[in-house]
Amino acid sequence: MKASELRSKDVAALEKEVSDLLKAHFGLRMQKATQQLTNNSQLGKTRRDIARAKTVLAEKKRAAK
Repeated sequence: MKASELRSKDVAALEKEVSDLLKAHFGLRMQKATQQLTNNSQLGKTRRDIARAKTVLAEKKRAAK
């Protein structure tokens, strides 16, 4: 997901996006632990998406103050 797409969302939608990404990342970690994950690069992608979403969320919260 691109940062420009995230910036168009409101705070509640960003919090839901972070929550969904964290759940997806957990699922990928469990797949890796049970040797079911074939594409290990997905872990890095979701981790970067989480960081990107949290950054945009922090920017929006800081701008709201």
